Amino acid sequence: MIRVSVVTIAVGLALAACSPQSGAIGPDGRPIPKVYKLSERDTPAVQYRMLDSVNALRRAAAAPELQLNARLNAAAATHARDMAVQNRPWHFGSDGSSPLDRVRRTGYPGTMMGENISETYETELETLAAWMEEKPTRDVILDPTARDLGFAFFQEPSGKIWWTLVTGAPHVLMAQVQGNI
Repeated sequence: MIRVSVVTIAVGLALAACSPQSGAIGPDGRPIPKVYKLSERDTPAVQYRMLDSVNALRRAAAAPELQLNARLNAAAATHARDMAVQNRPWHFGSDGSSPLDRVRRTGYPGTMMGENISETYETELETLAAWMEEKPTRDVILDPTARDLGFAFFQEPSGKIWWTLVTGAPHVLMAQVQGNI
């Protein structure tokens, strides 16, 4: 009898460990899962996981691979933090800046092609999967004229993560695409 009670308690504790830990409800009305905690030291690993995943999707779509670009990363990081300050996911900065303005401010030597944003508690790969489900955000990821990628996040103490992905193309490539060279 004692053995059955011990096993039952052990199974109960194991199952309790599998349930969401926060108990809080997210903006979509569903329970918030275990918080995906990130720190600044995680940034390179997160960026390269996203780059590798995006490039796998682009290969499947016969689109050229992207490379990380430090200036686009800076534009993405600025916007991710600014969305958190504004507490809303949208493409305009608190200073009225557009994605084009933010990319231009970094000195990126090319053309901004697209921007995807998200406010979530999900990982970068879950966010990428969600972006792939919608045509406008999927088109940004698979745009065959894009060659560069910027990707960044800002995480609030609550665990909410603000993601920004920016794509760009060098001016030389854009001139070729437009038939100017």
